[in-house]
Amino acid sequence: MKHLDEYRDAASVQTLADAIHKATTQPWVLMELCGGQTHTILRCGLDSLLPAHLEIVHGPGCPVCVTALETVEKALAIASLPNVIFASYGDMLRVPGIHTDLLSLRARGADIRIVYSPQDAVRLAQANPDREVVFFAIGFETTAPAHALAVQQAHALALTNFSLLVSHVLVPPAMRAILGSPQNRVQGFIAPGHVCAITGYEPYEDLARRHHVPIVVGGFEPVDLLEAILLLVQQLESGRAEVENPYARVVSREGNRHARRATELVFETTHRKWRGIGELPDSGLCLRPQYAQFDAEQRFALAHIQADEPPECISAQVLQGLKKPTDCSAFGTRCQPESPLGAPMVSNEGACSAYYRYRRQGVESA
Repeated sequence: MKHLDEYRDAASVQTLADAIHKATTQPWVLMELCGGQTHTILRCGLDSLLPAHLEIVHGPGCPVCVTALETVEKALAIASLPNVIFASYGDMLRVPGIHTDLLSLRARGADIRIVYSPQDAVRLAQANPDREVVFFAIGFETTAPAHALAVQQAHALALTNFSLLVSHVLVPPAMRAILGSPQNRVQGFIAPGHVCAITGYEPYEDLARRHHVPIVVGGFEPVDLLEAILLLVQQLESGRAEVENPYARVVSREGNRHARRATELVFETTHRKWRGIGELPDSGLCLRPQYAQFDAEQRFALAHIQADEPPECISAQVLQGLKKPTDCSAFGTRCQPESPLGAPMVSNEGACSAYYRYRRQGVESA
């Protein structure tokens, strides 16, 4: 904890908040792109320290939240099969499908296991050679290297009963989609520090130039986030649009070359459907042809499964920074963590769950 104290120091937080007030002379809308950042902002009340005309909106930075409904339906279809062990990170189990979720399916007898790494799923396949073991590979660029290494490990072990249901998504294409929308309100981005630790911040430089939008790499502690906000305001006020990296203790321009190489060896880019947003070109990862035998979607012939979002859920607008969770008429009543309408209310990184936990004042629970 001693290494984090300086990034949580109350005096430093107040100094940065004062500097932001002094620097801000007109309204601006900034977006953070990580669910962990969302939760820090709300948990610590950082938004309450900002000028009233400086708005922070929340983007599609939660991997659970952006996993498409039809991908969840594919997971449910696989997990329902009698000879399958379906392995997943725990926060995917309560993400609602059309009629049920993985947790309810497990309660009815499906063999669904919570794992903490993809290597756990590889070990399950080794220990159960007569069962199909499917790992639900979700996440941004952050988790892709570990998933790639699991595929390489399964290949080296000549496992024929191991596969991945891949739902990897990439941050820069989502930013391009937001900036290209006629409804866009975002004028500056806090880039996700954990993603940039893998990819580096170089991929964001072209975005900043092409769209003339400032981008600042942000960490996850209060001082990190306020420093990123201050740098964004200073850029906007001066008419600049650059990539800045105050999170240099973790992030470099080139990122983690070994992790990037592991991802590139196993995955290639593909079009990907995002929950609530739709299909974005070259916004996801899929297995390269030489690893197609590990593709669960092909193995179980699931390409035909499609699904539309429930109309009552406004997660699409929340994930694009167009609305706040409290703008939803179902927030805190018909939509709660125990009975969610959408993934952002379930995930520990979801904006709706953050608002439910920290900003529920005046909302009647039912």
